[in-house]
Amino acid sequence: MANPVSLKFPDGSVRSYDAATTGAELAESISKSLAKKAVAYAHQGVLRDLSDPVGRDGGIEIITRDDPRALELIRHDTAHVLAEAVQELWPGTQVTIGPVIENGFYYDFARNEPFTPEDFPVIEKKMREIIARNRPFTRDVWDRDRARKVFRDKGEAYKVELIDAIPDDQDLKIYYQGDWFDLCRGPHMASTGQIGQAFKLMKVAGAYWRGDSSKPMLTRIYGTAWADQAQLDAYLHMLEEAEKRDHRRLGREMDLFHFQEEGPGVVFWHAKGWKMFQNLVSYMRRRLDDLGYQEVNAPQVLDKSLWETSGHWGWYRDAMFKVTVAGDDTDDDRVFALKPMNCPGHVQIFKHGLKSYRDLPVKLAEFGNVHRYEPSGALHGLMRVRGFTQDDAHIFCTEEQLAAECLKINDLILTTYADFGFDEIQVKLSTRPEKRVGSDAAWDHAEEIMSNVLATIERQSGGKIRTSINPGEGAFYGPKFEYVLKDAIGRDWQCGTTQVDFNLPERFGAFYIGSDSEKKQPVMIHRAICGSMERFLGILIENYSGHFPLWFAPLQAVVATITSDADAYATSVVDRLRAAGLSAQADLRNEKINYKVREHSLAKVPVILVCGRREAEEGTVNVRRLGSRDQESMTLEAAIAAFADEAQTPDRRRRAARSA
Repeated sequence: MANPVSLKFPDGSVRSYDAATTGAELAESISKSLAKKAVAYAHQGVLRDLSDPVGRDGGIEIITRDDPRALELIRHDTAHVLAEAVQELWPGTQVTIGPVIENGFYYDFARNEPFTPEDFPVIEKKMREIIARNRPFTRDVWDRDRARKVFRDKGEAYKVELIDAIPDDQDLKIYYQGDWFDLCRGPHMASTGQIGQAFKLMKVAGAYWRGDSSKPMLTRIYGTAWADQAQLDAYLHMLEEAEKRDHRRLGREMDLFHFQEEGPGVVFWHAKGWKMFQNLVSYMRRRLDDLGYQEVNAPQVLDKSLWETSGHWGWYRDAMFKVTVAGDDTDDDRVFALKPMNCPGHVQIFKHGLKSYRDLPVKLAEFGNVHRYEPSGALHGLMRVRGFTQDDAHIFCTEEQLAAECLKINDLILTTYADFGFDEIQVKLSTRPEKRVGSDAAWDHAEEIMSNVLATIERQSGGKIRTSINPGEGAFYGPKFEYVLKDAIGRDWQCGTTQVDFNLPERFGAFYIGSDSEKKQPVMIHRAICGSMERFLGILIENYSGHFPLWFAPLQAVVATITSDADAYATSVVDRLRAAGLSAQADLRNEKINYKVREHSLAKVPVILVCGRREAEEGTVNVRRLGSRDQESMTLEAAIAAFADEAQTPDRRRRAARSA
């Protein structure tokens, strides 16, 4: 063996190979069946082409098509096949970039006539032909002069620009699939045949070259690709469900909110939507009261000097809104900012009055309205807005209290999610980003504490809570936990956060008097449960598909009359329901009952009580539940008792159970 290297396999075994041994030869040396199934290999966790020599010592894994890591390769290869198909069908079309994205890929094309979805069937047919050819992916390394000439001669001006942007110390890799080739970093699978047939082109969109509106508009074709047809079908079904559940459509149908051009990214809440919002606030407020939080309210507009002290003006300015006096004649020419977050204001409240170690932890909570600039193209209903409400809180504590407080927050977050039906939760620890404030020693200390807390969370959950590390994704002032929940159709949503901050109290000179009568700096924990109340409500609308549990629904019951003879009875039923703490309305309109039921069902009212002359005489109601065609006759007393019990909120039900 001319140049031996030591390779460690997943089973822990260590073997020696020549450094020139390729991934394909490595797989062959293990078994012929593995070599047939292999699509790539991983060296020290980095995916590489099977044709790559191993080169040096390290951990080694052979990647087969059913490995989750192969999915990125499948999508990357499919993007290349899409580009080849387009250029075969429409010669002269320029290809630009085609990256892998979540759940799929896209490719941007330069063509005089933009593509439309009507072009998809012919493109997909050609892609299947290319895959069936099963041409090998092969790699070559070109010098820059050759690459520029080849692509310039092909009329690929965008590729020439990409070549010029690649640093001189990086290889210029060209990947072939048969005769067709593209500039690409790789890696790729062994051949086009390994892609399979589980792909679909999804949509087209316009996209400026390099995201710059001053540059030409390209046509972007989006696609999705999966390991097998079952996965593709499941994904397409999920998209269908997501479309049915779209909170923007349901918001219109349920008359909850709207948006308009004069207020981009800010919500116009209608009466029922605002009631839903307040239901969420009321629930959260009760939870916080039980746990010793103090609700406060900090100003929305503060002088930029405060934001300079906090570090936001330097680190977060591009996402902030500047505020000045609108009039021409003013005696105050200072620059203010709309608050993007509540934390600096809460530090000021903590500082107001002397604090002792006996007072800690101090827990300040706020349902604070904040504003952050989002590009107009990123705005998306309630999910991405410019003005929103944070269920924000800051805990000021000692270092000794830090771990325990993080665990208390964890319990609050998990029980809150469970109350709304979310049981599948991930907790991710995001560590120091490249751009940050504070010393490395402070970060080391904070990350050590958070890592220990994460291990405790996992242990206490008995394996029910999945945990992981997100390197480099922490806030600029400290590491954080991110809580990710899974909804009814399998989508992940990042909502809650817990962030440790040794920096902000120091910047503002916050302190408490320790047991030794000396000034000490508190640790500050930033925590949010919903994150953005607006976004959380959007998630809830889609998770429930508008079919809210009775305790949370903005309008819980409608009493609809069959004839005007029952109007007085219906009004009295509404009064009785309201007296029992239920949100109810009467529908006394001169319309057919089927029309009324259809209309209220579309508005997702959980309970419809139908009353006619007989019900008025007997003191009964006909109960129709949302989503059911069945109808049940009940006495009014029994119906009210049943609904009042069902409408009891989970937190109150827990409290009653504890005191029983």
